[in-house]
Amino acid sequence: MTTPKSPSPSTAAPAAPSAAASPDVALVHRVAEDGTVHVIRRRGDQLEAGALQPLREGAPIQGEVLSLRPRENCPVLCDVDVLYTPPAAAKSAAPPPPRAGRRKGPAQVATDEYRDNWDSIWSRKKSDALN
Repeated sequence: MTTPKSPSPSTAAPAAPSAAASPDVALVHRVAEDGTVHVIRRRGDQLEAGALQPLREGAPIQGEVLSLRPRENCPVLCDVDVLYTPPAAAKSAAPPPPRAGRRKGPAQVATDEYRDNWDSIWSRKKSDALN
C-alpha cells in the first residue's frame, strides 16, 4: 500500500488573495458618457447591481462613497474601499409621532423686547387713540 504524496511547496497552487484580501469586490460592466460606472458588486455573500457616480462639489451624496482599485490581472474587477457610509438612522428615519397639545405652524416665541413693543403699540387706551 502506498501513501499519497503531499504536494511540495513549489507545486502547490498559490492561494487566491482576492477572496481573502477583499470580500468586497465590484465587476465593472459599463461606463456611461456622463461618467456613471455600472457595476455588479459582491459584498460578503450578497450580489448587488449598482451605479457609481463621480462626486460633484455642492451635490448631495446619495448612498455610500466608494473607491475602486482595479486588480492588476483583471482591470474590470476592482477591490472596493468604503470611504463613507450614511448613518442607518437617517435612511429609515420616520418623523416623530405628534405630541399631545402640539400646535401646527411656526414656533411662538415671545421675548421681552417683543412684549415691550407689543405693549407700546397695542396698549393704548381708547381715549388716547382718539386724541
